[in-house]
Amino acid sequence: MNISVLTPEKEIFQGNINSVKVPGSQGAFQVLNNHAPIVSSLEEGKVSIVTAGGGYRYFDIESGAIKESNEAGKTLVFDIKSGFIEVLNNEISLLVTGVENGLNG
Repeated sequence: MNISVLTPEKEIFQGNINSVKVPGSQGAFQVLNNHAPIVSSLEEGKVSIVTAGGGYRYFDIESGAIKESNEAGKTLVFDIKSGFIEVLNNEISLLVTGVENGLNG
């Protein structure tokens, strides 16, 4: 699966993943490979991404820079205030606001 995580200011994450857990408005849920198409609003909470092989880019909060990695099985967690998720054909778009405790690799 491929995911793009965007805020109004910058790209937070882009690349291949095994799964993502999000705080949906009707309860938290996880998206895995071949998930049914869905659009959902998100509430304040934690987003957890488990990376897959094939490479990815992420914004490292400590350095303030975009970093690249291809480490599979790494879990990256960050807090959001709100947002939306769209899943279609193993392509995930995550549009969020209020990102805190940014991704640290």
